[in-house]
Amino acid sequence: MNAAAFRPGASTLPSSTVEISLRCENLMDTDILSKSDPFCVVYYKGSAGQSEFLEIGRTECIDDNLNPVWQKKIILDYNFEERQALKLCVFDSDSNVASLEDHDFLGSVECNLGEIVSMQSKGFSRSLNNGKGATIHITAEELSSNKEVLTLKFSGKKLDKMDWFGKSDPFIEIFRSTESNQYILVHRTEVIKHTLNPDWKPFQISIRSLSNGDDDRDLRFDVYDWNRSGSHEIIGEFHTSVRRLRKGPNNDNTYDVINKEKQKK
Repeated sequence: MNAAAFRPGASTLPSSTVEISLRCENLMDTDILSKSDPFCVVYYKGSAGQSEFLEIGRTECIDDNLNPVWQKKIILDYNFEERQALKLCVFDSDSNVASLEDHDFLGSVECNLGEIVSMQSKGFSRSLNNGKGATIHITAEELSSNKEVLTLKFSGKKLDKMDWFGKSDPFIEIFRSTESNQYILVHRTEVIKHTLNPDWKPFQISIRSLSNGDDDRDLRFDVYDWNRSGSHEIIGEFHTSVRRLRKGPNNDNTYDVINKEKQKK
């Protein structure tokens, strides 16, 4: 089932389209020689005669990470006058098999979509049941109706060398700001191995995902050096906006990648 196209119920109740972003902290480590490889499965149950939870989407799996920030979003309609229950289950991926019986359970939580939406961009947090202290953080934002798609391409020059024996393995994580000054992950590029001058592949992203239709919304770009252990090192960051990105390749779209921790030293 395509979660992005999922529209619970055929109701005429007042509704809006919301985007659900997910991340966890302090997950259990169920792997002996490495960290867990978590992914989250989301189930939905409406109030209109639906007796059981149905799966509506899964995040991507993030390797070797006990504090995952998932890029993939869950998009659904929020019906103001309907009770809409969600169940979120986190698993440690042990294979490429789709059946959840083949993966280790890391905890779950049940809540109502209304609870999440009421917190808006401030975020909704709850401890995972059977999660041994793990917490899940859920952020909901009402999406604009903007259907525009941008094609973006980034490259870097003379990035800092983070590895002792060799060059860095850089990738970018792109975040959009929320009304409460938090940041939500919207895209993660591929990793390019052994280079300080990466040239990442072009990619397409909807304006709705990137900035929710607001060309002046702050976007943060975090540049990391990938490590096999999952403990990726920050090379630096920069900020921009869709309005600035629309200008295309020019001096105004050249940015210094700043490592704030190094600046403090």
